[in-house]
Order: sequence, then structure tokens, then C-alpha cells
Amino acid sequence: MWTSGRMSNAKNLFGLGISLYFWGLMDLTTTVLSGSARPLTEGQEDNLSDKLHQRMKRSWVWNQFFVLEEYTGTDPLYVGKLHSDMDRGDGSIKYILSGEGAGIVFTIDDTTGDIHAIQRLDREERSQYTLRAQALDRRTGRPMEPESEFIIKIQDINDNEPKFLDGPYVASVPEMSPVGTSVIQVTATDADDPTYGNSARVVYSILQGQPYFSVDSRTGLIRTALMNMDRESKEYYEVIIQAKDMGGQLGGLAGTTTVNITLSDVNDNPPRFPQKHYQMSVLESAPISSTVGRVVAKDLDEGINAEMKYSLVDGDGLDVFDINTDPNYQVGIITVRKPLSFESKKSYTLKVEGANPHLEMRFLNLGPFRDTTTVHISVEDVDEPPVFEPSIYFVEVPEDVEIGTTIQIISAKDPDVTNNSIRYSIDRSSDPGRFFYVDITSGALMTARPLDREDISWHNITVLAMELNNPLQVGSVSVTVKVLDVNDNAPEFARFYEAFVCENAKAGQLIQTVSAIDRDDPQEGQHFYYTLAPEAANNPNFTLRDNQDNTAWILTRRSGFRQHDQNTFYLPILISDNGRPVLSSTGTLTVHVCSCDDEGMVMSCNTEAYVLPVSLSRGALIAILACIFVLLVLVLLILSMRRQRKQPYIIDEEENIHENIVRYDDEGGGEEDTEAFDIAAMWNPREAQLVVKNRQDMLPEIESLSRYVPQACVMDNNVHNYVLAKLYEADMDLWAPPFDSLQTYMFEGNGSVAESLSSLQSVTTDSDQSYDYLTDWGPRFKKLAEMYGATDSSGALW
Repeated sequence: MWTSGRMSNAKNLFGLGISLYFWGLMDLTTTVLSGSARPLTEGQEDNLSDKLHQRMKRSWVWNQFFVLEEYTGTDPLYVGKLHSDMDRGDGSIKYILSGEGAGIVFTIDDTTGDIHAIQRLDREERSQYTLRAQALDRRTGRPMEPESEFIIKIQDINDNEPKFLDGPYVASVPEMSPVGTSVIQVTATDADDPTYGNSARVVYSILQGQPYFSVDSRTGLIRTALMNMDRESKEYYEVIIQAKDMGGQLGGLAGTTTVNITLSDVNDNPPRFPQKHYQMSVLESAPISSTVGRVVAKDLDEGINAEMKYSLVDGDGLDVFDINTDPNYQVGIITVRKPLSFESKKSYTLKVEGANPHLEMRFLNLGPFRDTTTVHISVEDVDEPPVFEPSIYFVEVPEDVEIGTTIQIISAKDPDVTNNSIRYSIDRSSDPGRFFYVDITSGALMTARPLDREDISWHNITVLAMELNNPLQVGSVSVTVKVLDVNDNAPEFARFYEAFVCENAKAGQLIQTVSAIDRDDPQEGQHFYYTLAPEAANNPNFTLRDNQDNTAWILTRRSGFRQHDQNTFYLPILISDNGRPVLSSTGTLTVHVCSCDDEGMVMSCNTEAYVLPVSLSRGALIAILACIFVLLVLVLLILSMRRQRKQPYIIDEEENIHENIVRYDDEGGGEEDTEAFDIAAMWNPREAQLVVKNRQDMLPEIESLSRYVPQACVMDNNVHNYVLAKLYEADMDLWAPPFDSLQTYMFEGNGSVAESLSSLQSVTTDSDQSYDYLTDWGPRFKKLAEMYGATDSSGALW
């Protein structure tokens, strides 16, 4: 069998020529079976399957078939012809084709052996097909020749353009880069056969992007082609690159891609202030770190290259103001560094510098990369609260200071030009116990109550200063008062002491160690002295030894204690301190006589008490209690008799009318009552005269409390001492009326439009007055309505 590549009609002449061209390049072999062609006998057919596996001389003539891809004709494309030398042309041989694409892509004429392609072939999808051919006896269907393989190769044509599989591209290059700086490399891929012709040979060129960039025609590497490209002038470039096959020759296919190139920033632009002068203003009350204003230096660069650092380089406010850099907006923020005062300085001038902290050495010739501007700051006046000098007070006061003593002068002033008057007061939340008082005009801080270091050793009070013309402006200062200790507490036993002595105790035996405590805290430390009380100095039973370490031992002076003689002793011990003056107290040690075993362990004690001769006897105590009881009965009897005495509510006309009115709301005596007190003295007590101005119209029936005031206090010019002392006395006396609100009224005045408010004058007239309206006032006035509304014929109340 031999193969041929002829075409049966004129339409396939071109394909036949190409096939013949490739056949000339291949090694064509022809093998012919010996003998003439004849049909196989039945025996031969039986042994054919065994002989097919043996090496034999073939009668097939084989070769590779070539066919062009992308055939676009309407008729099937002729590929080649299979022919066996046993085929006599009478149609007795049937050709069968199997393998890849058999019956789908390739078909064979079973009579002539012609092979045709019935589908479009694409080498890029499949470059070759492997098929098998066999010649059969058409009548019997038995193989005439063994089955053999052959290959149909698809011949490439230039039907694929180059493609940029990774496009479009994005790249960046620093601005001001030298010519020839590499930017990015692009790569195009051609699906055609690179081993055949120039179909896959790609050449690169630039279609858009000149004169800024160039591309290497062989490698596709893009480079800068223009020097001093400035990002601030143009930042983005769109470059179009073309890849053309066939070595760039005419007729080649081409593909394009886009390369977006960005110029990255470098620090090639120095900062510049758009304003050379800034005018700002700030209130003198602006707190520390508050913002005054902002300055900004423009930099055409971006990112780290546009970062700024602002500083104050000159001016008369370097110690008053500060400047910080906002990292987000790259602006300089001027803030207050120290308190401002319009009265001290009204304006400041600052020189501000803005500089780039990140520099590039190759662009230093474009600098300097810093700039300066001038800032004028005006301080505006505000109404400020009073200011204390000093800003904090520390006072040490002994705890035995008298009430009304001035311990400190608090001073404040109005910092404004107007210099308004100041009024002082104490923030009562800082002094809830009201231990102190401050003079409203002078600022003298005085004690208003006794101080006790053992209760409160430190006082932290806040003194307020208010402008007289503007109460809203209030300043404050902290006053720390340390209460110094004085020796005003006597030492006493640390606890209740109770000792036991055995009946078999010997003389000089230790039975108790005692110690004392003292609420005082002397600077030299506490030291206690122990002795037996004078009434027990010659005690025959016990003695005391002072250990000189704030403890003392109680020792037996004798032996032979007996429970049936006396089972309890009370030993008075005198404890003294080392203060000035020396204070002492007497503590009692209770000693029980107990039965003990030989080892000194207590077995039993009798609690019957025995009192030393210095103590009161039992009969004396009973007599004292009887006297107290008799006195109590007498007091109760007197009070009962006073309650039974009742005075009539309506008195005779001839009786003298005398009334004392005590009011706690202190409304005053009317517009014409100018004799009660001098209001000017209350406003300015320091200018009050000592001359007592008596009322000319009446004498008070309630005796003045001034008789209880020591004469030295009355004659003192400091009225506050007197008032504070009497106020404290009234607060401590639960049975006395409030001293500061006690007034006696007899004269109401005639100038009031309400006329007289007294009901006493009405009972002296002859006319009858009805009090029925009292019943309309509600249950609170029920008792009053009964008293004045119900009268009998005789005129008595009941």
C-alpha cells in the first residue's frame, strides 16, 4: 500500500502544492509485500491474528500527512489518500479509519481511500492527530493488511495576533529621573508556532507616550526619554505599546496594551508662606494650651516630602506662646504657654519658621527648604475675677485660740484697670462645721468656733473673692489651716485594768503592768509619770514602780493576803504627762484576791468589794441619793403649780398694758422706727462708735444679753469678735433664744399703710370687736378662734 497527497479537483491545488512541499522534506519509505495480491484463504484467516503480532514485511506505504489550518472553503479539505497494492481498483478492498478525530474531524472514502477534513482545523487548539488505518475484504470483512498508525499534522499559518496577557499595566517612576530610567517591562505572547516562519516573532513599538517614554523593540522594556519631568506639572501619563508579529513586517498582526505611568513625588519644592504677615487676637483669660491661631506654609510636594515642622525663631513672646505642628493638615498651631495679662502687655510679635524635615541631597540646590513669616498677636481685655496674692495660704493655729481671733489676712485684688472693690466669703462646702469666718471687706480670717486638734487637725477651706460691681466674677483661694497641739488632754489608762493576787503571794511580786495614752501629740514626744494617788501613798498592800518607759509595775508590798479578810482592793494611780502645763488624771486598778494552786494558777476569786478609806461609805451614798430625790420632787411640784396658774386673756381697761413681742423673722419696727439700731454700724462695723444710742421712746422689757458679755469684749473695737462669741454661746445653749434674731418691739410707727398691726390697742376701746373671721382661717387657728370668739355675759374668757 502506498500513500499519495493529490487532490481530486482544482479547488485543492493550493493545498496539494503545500503538501507536496513538505513531502519533499520528509523521508518517504515504501515497503511492498512479496507475492501477488490475492484473497486470504480460510486457514490463513485463522492464523492472521497470530501473524499480526509477528514482525513481518508490510505492504503499506506510510508517511505523515500535512494539512493547513483555518481552511475556510465550503468543500471538505482533501488531506491525502490511502492505497494498498492489493487494491486492484475493483472495489473489493474496504478502507477503515479510526483514532483521534476519525469520523468527526476526518473521513475516509472506503473505496478509494481518500481522506478529507470536514471541520475547521486550528493548530493552536491541536497541532496533530494520530489515526489508524486498515484494509478489509469487503466481502468477508477480514483484514487484508495489519492495522497501522499514521499522523496528520496541522500546518500553522499566521492567524493569531500578539496579546498582552498582563495588561493594562500600572507603573510609577520618580519625577526628575534621568533619561533611560527603567519604568516597566511589558510582554506580549503570540499563539502561533514559533518554530515555523516569523509568525510568532514579536517586535515592540510605542504608539502613544512620546517624547516622554521609549520602549525596547526586542524586550519591551519601557524607559524615560525626557529629562526633568516634573510631577507638579504633569503627574499621570498614558502610554500605548504595540506588539507586532512577523518581525514587524508588513502584513503582520499586531496587539496593543495601555501602560498608566505615574510620576512619584520627590522633595524638589521648598515650602513657602502665602502670607508674610498674620494678625491674631486672644483674650487675656485664655487658658494654658488654648489655641490662638494657625499658620500654614504651602508645599507643592506631597506625602513625606510635604511634611512641615514649625518653630518660633524670634520675637518678644517666645516664653509666652508655643507652636505645634498638626501632622494631619501640616499647619502650625500657635497656643498659649503662660497666662496673659492685658494690663501687663497688650501685644506680641512672633517670627515663625516652617521647614521640611526630610531633604534629598540632590535637590539642595533648589532650596532653601524653609520659610518664615511674622505673626502679630493682640491681647484683648476681659473682666477677670479677683486674683489672690499669694495663690495659696498656709496657716498654723494653736487649738486653744480664742473665738474671734484673726489668724490670717486674705488679700485679693481686681486685676482689671477698673480695680473694683472686693467682697470676701467662705465656701461653706469647704467648711461645713463653720469653724471660721472671714470679714467681708478686709478679708480677715477669724475663728468662729473652738478648735480641737484631737478632733480635726487640718482644715482646708476655700475663700471666695467677688467683685462688688460684678458678682459673677468670683475668684477663690485655698487656705490650709493646721491646728497646733496644746497640752489640753490628761493621760489616762489605755484600758480597764483588773489584776489578781494569790493568797500565797510574796512581798515584791509583780501583779500588773499598766500603760497610759494621751490624745495630745507633743513635739518632744510623750512621756508619762506614774505614782500612787496621795490618798494611797502609804498603802500597806501594794507599791508602784515607774519604769521610765511609759509603763509602770504594780508590786505587792506584803504577803499573807486572805479572801475572807478582804477579797478586792481598789488602788488609785496618778498619771502625769510632760506637757506645759502638766496634766494628770487618776486611774483605778482593781485587784482581786484569789485562791491559787502551788504553781500560781488562779482557782477561785470572790468579788465582794472593799473600798479604801478615802472612798465614800455606803451610808453616805444612800444619804446623797435621798437628797437628790427630795430635790427632784420639789422641782416637779413647783412646775406643776406654775402650770395650774392661768391668767385671763382679756384684762381690765384700767390695767396697765405691757407686751413683749419676740419675733424670729426680724421684720423691723416700721418706717419711723429709727431708734432700734443703727443700720450704718451693721454695714461697716469697724466705724461703729462705742457710744450706746438708747431708744428715746421706750425701754426694753427683756433684759439685754450683753450683761453676760465680759467687759473686755464689749469695749473691743472688733465687733466681729463680740458677735461671733455670742453666736457660739447661743448655739451651744439649747434653752436660749437665738441671740442674733432677738428684738423687742413696742413702737410700730405710724408711717405704714397697713397702720398698726397690734391687737392690744383694740381691747382698750369701748367698742366691741368681732373675731368671727378667725373661724374662716382653718384648723390651725381653731384654738385662737375659740379664745376670741366665745365670750359669756360677764366678759370672762371661760
